[in-house]
Amino acid sequence: MDIALTIIGLLFCVLGIIGSFLPVLPGPFTSWIGLLILHLTNAVPQNWTFLGITLAISIVVWVLDYIVPALGTKKFGGTKYGMIGSSLGLIVGILFLGPFGIIIGPFAGAFIGEFIRDSSETSKALKAAFGSFIGFLAGTFIKFIVSVAFLVLFIQEVWNHWRDLF
Repeated sequence: MDIALTIIGLLFCVLGIIGSFLPVLPGPFTSWIGLLILHLTNAVPQNWTFLGITLAISIVVWVLDYIVPALGTKKFGGTKYGMIGSSLGLIVGILFLGPFGIIIGPFAGAFIGEFIRDSSETSKALKAAFGSFIGFLAGTFIKFIVSVAFLVLFIQEVWNHWRDLF
């Protein structure tokens, strides 16, 4: 049974890395589930502190994934209109465009928000929308790094308990 749980846990960790790029799957949280499954085996001792810290990290990254595009908008000169537009665009984009909405939504929302604020400054609105896209890329990078780190921790735990597992 331990071998089956280890393989399932590994699959969740790999799926988490893939989920870093797919908006329908929360990457770091999926990788964390792989760590949890590994710690449910009889061979790997349960370390609730480790699991709690990694869960907290995955939740923080999940929340940041929704905040970072708005921060990117602000960093590139966007106003509150652009930040609100970026956040609303993310929600509307996911609802109506599915996975593509997480890329297009914040960009379009930031542009529309800035355009509503001042329709004469199209270049400023476009710059804020670009900032939103950069924020999306930064969020994806953060999710990828955390998911890979969770996979490394998974492999390290398996390596440390290899004799007990196999």
